[in-house]
Amino acid sequence: MSIRHGLLALLEHGPRYGSQLRTEFESRTGSTWPLNVGQVYTTLSRLERDGMVVQDGEDGAGHPLYAITDSGRVELRSWFENPVDRTSPARDELAIKLAMAVGAPGVDIRDVIQSQRRHTVKAMQDYTRLKARALTAVEKNGVRERDDLAWLLVLEQLIFQTEAEARWLDHCESRLIRLSATAPAAGPEPASPGAAEGAARTGARAAGAGAEGAARHRP
Repeated sequence: MSIRHGLLALLEHGPRYGSQLRTEFESRTGSTWPLNVGQVYTTLSRLERDGMVVQDGEDGAGHPLYAITDSGRVELRSWFENPVDRTSPARDELAIKLAMAVGAPGVDIRDVIQSQRRHTVKAMQDYTRLKARALTAVEKNGVRERDDLAWLLVLEQLIFQTEAEARWLDHCESRLIRLSATAPAAGPEPASPGAAEGAARTGARAAGAGAEGAARHRP
């Protein structure tokens, strides 16, 4: 998540102070990714170091205000114009968990999948209910209320994401079932070369002894 660019986008509307930026960021995203004031001021300090924001006096209550610079606007335009890089995806905890569950002692990976599916479906239902509320707000207020529209877009992304996760979990379970059905039955362990040689020698000796005995008893 790019807090850096999110703050620049908010500052393009005019100078803001830290707590104000946090409130507006969370309002725009529906508090999906909550921030604390420390994160905001740390990011502002880095942006100021990089020449993308400057301190611009104080408001009436004495809060230090920050304003975007020309360099900050160039950075923001570049962020909007270029696609989000998917060649180095962020670590996904669920994918890592399932990968580690494969063959883990005492772990039934199908139980892990089913537990996650229940959670994912519930999250999708919760997001769908929130979407209905956000959609009602957008239809009532129109596009003039940017926060309602922004929150609706975020919710729809979350719904699509959880739907995809549920389908992936179904696929993982089907994959495990197919592999279990086609796995060869476990047979006896192959004998070691030394054991095979010993068996061959024992068999040869037994065959020789049998032939010798037959010759003695031949009339």
